Amino acid sequence: MSLVHCSLVYLRPNVIGATVNRPAFESKFFGTRASFKWHSLKNENTHQPSEGFSVLKSDMPCDSGIIWSTMALYVFSLHVPLSFGGLSVVAQMLHQPVLDPQIEALSILGIQTSELIGMLLLLRSTGKPLHKFCGFFQAKELSIERNWLLASAVGFGFLVLLIFLTSLLADRLIGPKDVNNSTLKEILSSGSISETACFAVYCIVTPLLEEVAYRGFLLTSLASTMKWQQAVVVSSAAFSAAHFSGENFLQLFIIGSILGCSYCWTGNLSSPLLIHSLYNALILLITSAS
Repeated sequence: MSLVHCSLVYLRPNVIGATVNRPAFESKFFGTRASFKWHSLKNENTHQPSEGFSVLKSDMPCDSGIIWSTMALYVFSLHVPLSFGGLSVVAQMLHQPVLDPQIEALSILGIQTSELIGMLLLLRSTGKPLHKFCGFFQAKELSIERNWLLASAVGFGFLVLLIFLTSLLADRLIGPKDVNNSTLKEILSSGSISETACFAVYCIVTPLLEEVAYRGFLLTSLASTMKWQQAVVVSSAAFSAAHFSGENFLQLFIIGSILGCSYCWTGNLSSPLLIHSLYNALILLITSAS
């Protein structure tokens, strides 16, 4: 649908833990002194925060086949049909070749909400505690001392800076392009109802949907089977590819990487969700004011 790939690069309604290093065996021949030493080290390590960057749990490995089959089921049974065909179905049902901007905005809100509900039901069907919705927003044991609000502020600033720099580089290499989405601008200027629906979609529903799918589920699952850096790269590539926008792939990948790093460091989905929402809100404000 025409509203899928919006201004600047991204506005899409299409849509570590540290493990204690234990010895391989604990010899009984070391006697009381060794046992006391091991007990002291274990207690000391239990109360120390992770020295690594990521606090995502890596002690509950997920089967790679289940991970990618779940993502494929989401993309091809929910994301593609709803995000790329949903408005066409609404237009046919209403017998309107071109939807009124207000109806279009409300339809997008309904479509994205349906996709979010479908994704949550899909995750629930896996039956894994790792994929519980509430668990994505609970501070991990090793991340309690990490301020997710501070991480969100730093991540948002870094994201805006990187997107600005990459946009300047792209303008010099391939020439300037219009960053405003005419359809989105028309919807935003068509009334308060449309404007409210747009902000609800882009700043609440879509960020929640994508963070649950690509950070909460995919990144968390991949982090249990590979290094967190690799998991961030793979999940960001999947996130970017799901937008089906070749010209914006690199910038979408950068966005996904920053959101992924924020989630790895805080262990709380609230951080990438806030960054995502603020970035989309910024794009909406720029589009509305232009």
